[in-house]
Amino acid sequence: MNSYYKPKLKELYKNSIVNSLIKKFKFTSIMEVPKLLKIVIHQGIGSSILNDKNVLKYSLNEITSITGQKAIPCYSKHDESSFKLRKGMPIGVKVTLRRNIMYEFLERLIVVTLPRVRDFNGISNNGFDGFGNYNMGIKEQIIYPEINIDKIKKHLGMNITFVTSTKKDLEAKNLLSLFGMPFKK
Repeated sequence: MNSYYKPKLKELYKNSIVNSLIKKFKFTSIMEVPKLLKIVIHQGIGSSILNDKNVLKYSLNEITSITGQKAIPCYSKHDESSFKLRKGMPIGVKVTLRRNIMYEFLERLIVVTLPRVRDFNGISNNGFDGFGNYNMGIKEQIIYPEINIDKIKKHLGMNITFVTSTKKDLEAKNLLSLFGMPFKK
């Protein structure tokens, strides 16, 4: 990666968003301004691992190609007989994005991916957890242009968590809105 390259959303944050948030919330220090710390993408493979052992491999490849960063498998920590789950079985795939890769993923999500959703009219306002973090779910991974529809073995959704430095949902929502997240009106 070129050391001179800076993502557009990172520049937007430094040049515009910080000033907007200082004016809106009357912050006295620039250190009080909320910032996006990381984005965590998680895809649960659940019971599909029982039917096809390659689901984990496909899921790892899909999340890696979507995010541009190597995904890691998640394993169960306990036995759960009602789910036919044994300790150490793969149950999901996750990746944590920080710094420039995080901003690049966010830009692709806002500009390319979400507009590809059929009948899209904004993302829910109810995904905030009370601690300044936002969670959203995607029902199918085929909305990403990096995924070849013909090679999909199973339609799996994914969860995306936006972790911010603030503890207030209103500040986090304003931060994400200024980045361009299309919340429902």
